Amino acid sequence: MEKWFNVGKIVNTHGIRGEVRVISRTDFPEERYKVGNEIYFFQTDKSDPLELVIKSHRVHKNFNLLTFADLDNVNQVEYMKGGLLKVPESHLGELAENEYYFHEIIGCKVQTIEGNELGEITEILTPGANDVWVVKGENKEEILIPYIEEVVMKVDVKEKLVIIEPMEGLF
Repeated sequence: MEKWFNVGKIVNTHGIRGEVRVISRTDFPEERYKVGNEIYFFQTDKSDPLELVIKSHRVHKNFNLLTFADLDNVNQVEYMKGGLLKVPESHLGELAENEYYFHEIIGCKVQTIEGNELGEITEILTPGANDVWVVKGENKEEILIPYIEEVVMKVDVKEKLVIIEPMEGLF
C-alpha cells in the first residue's frame, strides 16, 4: 500500500483563472511545486486521489499559488477548497547527510550513550534555530531533546534508534 505525505492544504481559490491558494507543509516548495510535477489531491469524502500536474507556481503573501494543467477556470477548482495535496513516498527526494524527514524520526526509541532508554519520539517541534524532538517516557512525562550535534550522537532510522548525550539540565 502506498504511503502518502501531506505537502499542502488548499484553503481558497485566487482570481478567476483556476489558481488555488495553498498553505504549504513542505520544506521544499520550489522543488515540490515545480512546473510539470505531479501532485495528488485528496478530498475528505473520496478515497481515491486525483492526479494533478502543476502548470504554474508563485508565492503571494505567505501562500503558494498554484494552477494545474487543464484546470483554467475558478469553477473547475472551487470544489478543492479544504482538500489536501499529497505526494507518494516514491516522490520524496534524497536529503543531505544528517537530515531526516519527520516520519523517519517520529517513532524512534531514544537512549543515552550509557544505554538508558528514555522513551519514544512522538512529535517534532520547529520553534526556531533547531528542531526539538519530544520524547514520551514510560511514565508519560515529556522530555524535550534539542536536535544539535552536542546532544544527538547517532540517528539510525533503519533501526528506529537515536543515541543522545544529555547535556546538563536536560532532565
